[in-house]
Amino acid sequence: MILENHLFDELRLGQSASSTRLCTTDDLFIFAAATGNHNPLHLPGLDGDGDGQAEALVPSAFAASLVTALLGTQLPGPGIVTLAQNYRFHTRAHAGEELRTTVTVTALSPDSATLAAEVLRLPGEEPVLTGEVTVRLPLRKYRVDGSSLPGLTVRRHRHFEALLAIAAPLPPLRVAVICPETADSLGGALMAQRHTIITPILVGRNARITAAAKALGADLEGVEIIDCGSAPEAAARAVALVHEGRADAVMKGHLHTDEMLRALVDRDRGLRIGRKLTHIFVMDVPGLDHPLLVSDAAINIAPDLPTKVDIVQNAIDLAISIGIARPRVGVLSAVETVNPAIPSSLDAALLSKMAERGQITGGYVDGPLAMDNAVSLAAARTKGLTSEVAGRAEVLIVPGIDAGNMLAKQLAYLSHAESAGLVMGAKVPVILNSRSDSTMARLASCAIAAIHHARLSTTPEGDLH
Repeated sequence: MILENHLFDELRLGQSASSTRLCTTDDLFIFAAATGNHNPLHLPGLDGDGDGQAEALVPSAFAASLVTALLGTQLPGPGIVTLAQNYRFHTRAHAGEELRTTVTVTALSPDSATLAAEVLRLPGEEPVLTGEVTVRLPLRKYRVDGSSLPGLTVRRHRHFEALLAIAAPLPPLRVAVICPETADSLGGALMAQRHTIITPILVGRNARITAAAKALGADLEGVEIIDCGSAPEAAARAVALVHEGRADAVMKGHLHTDEMLRALVDRDRGLRIGRKLTHIFVMDVPGLDHPLLVSDAAINIAPDLPTKVDIVQNAIDLAISIGIARPRVGVLSAVETVNPAIPSSLDAALLSKMAERGQITGGYVDGPLAMDNAVSLAAARTKGLTSEVAGRAEVLIVPGIDAGNMLAKQLAYLSHAESAGLVMGAKVPVILNSRSDSTMARLASCAIAAIHHARLSTTPEGDLH
């Protein structure tokens, strides 16, 4: 976008310029961060005046900044300095509404101009702002590239917030929480209970659970506690609660993952349903317009082809549960062409063909894909890749646990993503949280488990895909 200004001899009375902008919720977050104005009336999702409704009002100063932007980019354009402003604010706009800004030259002198300004809310053209502004005119001609500014990405949890909203009306999920014996592990379960996402059953050493609750200042009245003498005993008891019909899901507390997994895969008393247990990260990545699923980054170390089939199918099933109607699955390798010297490229090609032949169902599967052409349409086109998945993957299948763990942590610590975790392939969802998980990540893990359980409960097993 080329910006060009107007000098004194290029201006005339009555000359005007207009622009229209859709005000988004991201605009409000960016404006609050830039100005330090955290008035809840202007922040999406908050009730600023106590009326029970979230307002998300566009700040008056934001409307005024639209005038400043029009002056500085169009009329008179680059190089102006604002000398005076006199505005009256009439009504308030909300996030999601369009605003049209217009400035009109009303007075001129060799070094300054006065312009009438208005901001209207569309489509009804209700005035948000009217008034006038005086600017010092630029003294020399400017013609600049206005597209060189760095982009901004808002770090918020839009996808997790949407999942919490889906889970909110569902019946609370009955969850057997194994060894919630620290503040972190117990706090996450109790927090999900406060949000009515789960009804926890605390399974572990009663004295330690009670001590953790005391450290949190939490009241366990009304919460069922089943006392067990050890972590393996607690894991076995949690699995038994599922078989007894008393629990709809299992949640890992303060115990080693392998101790929990041993109970889940026990040949006689476990929860296996014929597939491998596989872990799936559901990630809310800032700037990405859909949740991103990554598998398997936590359980299967060096999966063979049959295990990868289950990894892909489990990921597809979960993606469908959270609202991705026909998931696009990119099977990752170091290259996007089949190379016999790179085993992961061979597995990726086989998985793609198996999906084509109906051995994997419910989603589009393509591979091998390198990371760039799995998630970037531009990269895919540069490499000449055209498929339903290339450049648009919603699920990423990694070659092994090293790659998966690195990818998930890179997204979390460099791209500021939040990650929820679930284990699939068992009779019920298994919620797997890390000690470093945030409040939102813990809530989202429980919400995803509740949403998936609800789909399993209402869909015949043969029709899951």
